[in-house]
Amino acid sequence: MEKDIQNKEHIKGFSQIKVKDLNISNIDVYNNLQKIDLTKENLSVPKQKIINKIKKSYEKYSKNLSLEKDEYVLSEFELFELSKLESKNTVRYLIYRYIYNLFPRLKIIEDFPPCVQLEPTSKCNFRCIMCYQSDLTFSSKKAGFMGDMNFDVFKKVIDEIEGNVEAVTFASRGEPTLNRLLPDFLEYCKGKFLGLKVNTNASMLNEKMIHGLLSSDLQTLVFSVDSPNPDEYEKIRVKSNFKRLMKNLELFHEIKEKNYKDSKQIIRISGVKMSQSQKVNKMDEQFGKFANFIGFTNMTPWMSSYDNEINDIQDPCTQLWTRLLVRHDGTANPCDYDYKDKLSKFNTKNLSIKEIWNHKTYMEYRNLHLEGKRKELFPCNRCLSTGK
Repeated sequence: MEKDIQNKEHIKGFSQIKVKDLNISNIDVYNNLQKIDLTKENLSVPKQKIINKIKKSYEKYSKNLSLEKDEYVLSEFELFELSKLESKNTVRYLIYRYIYNLFPRLKIIEDFPPCVQLEPTSKCNFRCIMCYQSDLTFSSKKAGFMGDMNFDVFKKVIDEIEGNVEAVTFASRGEPTLNRLLPDFLEYCKGKFLGLKVNTNASMLNEKMIHGLLSSDLQTLVFSVDSPNPDEYEKIRVKSNFKRLMKNLELFHEIKEKNYKDSKQIIRISGVKMSQSQKVNKMDEQFGKFANFIGFTNMTPWMSSYDNEINDIQDPCTQLWTRLLVRHDGTANPCDYDYKDKLSKFNTKNLSIKEIWNHKTYMEYRNLHLEGKRKELFPCNRCLSTGK
């Protein structure tokens, strides 16, 4: 495993997800679309165009016809998400997922990003071997990057994106649950977003935090776990403790079953694929009862973002069209790969999300990617991802 990391291997093709209890199909969505009276949805003209495009996509899908690049039907994962929502949110969800998936592919920029990723804290109690937290020039106190988001920074962003963005993720360079304000952040988000998500290593779960998470409007809670093997898990997630992980997951499951039996919250267990020894079926055997989905994501060599070799990738990275990251201090940046914010010229304390997303500098970054000049942009020239 260490050899894999030292070679900075970018492992591809391992994004695997196990879907459980899926009780809806795209044919069901197609049939429901026929019944919806869009005149009652009070949609703007751009959103009307999107829903008409979706309807056309489903009509072609029902006839087994191929879809054009601007046409879209829901994935299996999205069908599961939709099944957890009230029927009144069907059209809203379809529009949200079309924007989230298609706009980055089609390189469409609107006033707001499809997703805003918030960093409750840049601090982390782990030093995972694939992560920038293992870089002491970043994670040491004297480096100046460590801090917690305060409520003023958080509230300014939320107040602006409410009604304009659906996907809001609490995750970035640190462990979100280390910020004691996280339950307050989630409480403030109630009723505002369809795609609210928290990523956590589950190490800080206690009764108070678990109740805060389960009583919130979270659509998805992601536990970051890479292996069912204690030695392998602790080798990847340095400073972790497998016994504590299992104890915390058991406590979460117990509280959920006892107090939130009817919860619509989706629980995912997602690991970083580091080697061939990590198997999704073994993950399911160990963690299956805790989650609706279990899978792996590709490993990106974050621990050496600024030292990786310059590559010849010319494909534009879709992250520039997908999400905006807001750090704990309000700094805004296009990508987590750039963990020291070399690309950032923006801060939400003096610029709005709308202004940042459409900023001249941000557009210059996108144009360089579109023109195949990614090599001219640091650290994009050292990143192996196309964001696809």
